[in-house]
Amino acid sequence: MNGYAIPKATLGRLPQYLAYLKALPEIKGATISATAIAKGLSLGDVQVRKDLATVSGAGKPKVGYERAALISDIERHLGYEGVTNAVLIGAGKLGKALLDFDGFLEYGVRIVAGFDCNDHAIKTGKNATEILPIKELGDYCRAHDVRLGIITVGQGSAQEVCDALVLSGVRAIWNFAPCALNVPANVALKQENLALSLAHLKSQIS
Repeated sequence: MNGYAIPKATLGRLPQYLAYLKALPEIKGATISATAIAKGLSLGDVQVRKDLATVSGAGKPKVGYERAALISDIERHLGYEGVTNAVLIGAGKLGKALLDFDGFLEYGVRIVAGFDCNDHAIKTGKNATEILPIKELGDYCRAHDVRLGIITVGQGSAQEVCDALVLSGVRAIWNFAPCALNVPANVALKQENLALSLAHLKSQIS
């Protein structure tokens, strides 16, 4: 990434821009304007221009952005050039669904293992992500340079799991547990509130 800070709100929209640009068919051409991106994502034209200017400069007048170059610029600022190893803790239904999803690698993240305290969830195999005993978490993270932890356990044990991940050396945590977590200042935290997202969607159709 560049040495200057990208606004947090902009950083949150960059994956949206990236997914949109990658999904465009080749027949759409090699260039694209900020106006076209804004229309495709139902965002404000001015906002999109400001966001893209933080990572790729201004587009060319009457031409826009070279699509391949813009994709590369966004990926670079998001840190997608390399692959970040991640672990998931909590191999329940949600955890297993995330483990089975093969799209994370496109965004530079590889879930290398899952962990669970339930012996019945433990599994190993060549064709599936390993699910290992939680007691092995620290040693595994340090041995495999794990930087990201994904929490899909219940509310009651989420903070304990979070603390274990921090002690294991992770630098970012993606939390699906329905509770707020405390992390050190040097650890990034992203909270996914599924109930809030559902309530937002429901409000749009009420």
